[in-house]
Amino acid sequence: VQLQASGGGLVQGGDSLRLSCAASGRTFSTYVTAWFRQALGKRREYVSAINWSDDTTGYADSVKGRFTISRDNAKKTVYLQMNSLKPDDTAVYYCASGILARVSDLPALYDYWGQGTQVTVSS
Repeated sequence: VQLQASGGGLVQGGDSLRLSCAASGRTFSTYVTAWFRQALGKRREYVSAINWSDDTTGYADSVKGRFTISRDNAKKTVYLQMNSLKPDDTAVYYCASGILARVSDLPALYDYWGQGTQVTVSS
């Protein structure tokens, strides 16, 4: 599985962005796809995840109510709609996939990673 993340950019606080994670290779039917982010000088942290088999989702507390994860089976793409962005959301965003039974916030459980896309939110 190869993942291609895109959609990052420079926005102002309160703006929205939609990130995309396009997959090529094996089917996603048994996968969980997640978004993580890493700000400069900080550890990689979980943002959100979606289970392709049953559509269950998970979110970090810091993004609940502002971010929405979704998927498009036909396009093999996972989206992260980010609304009401804050300067604290500034980071490189990575998508990752793995064969998991349920969504997880543990990076080590995900086998495949995209290259990351930069999101910068100015105040």
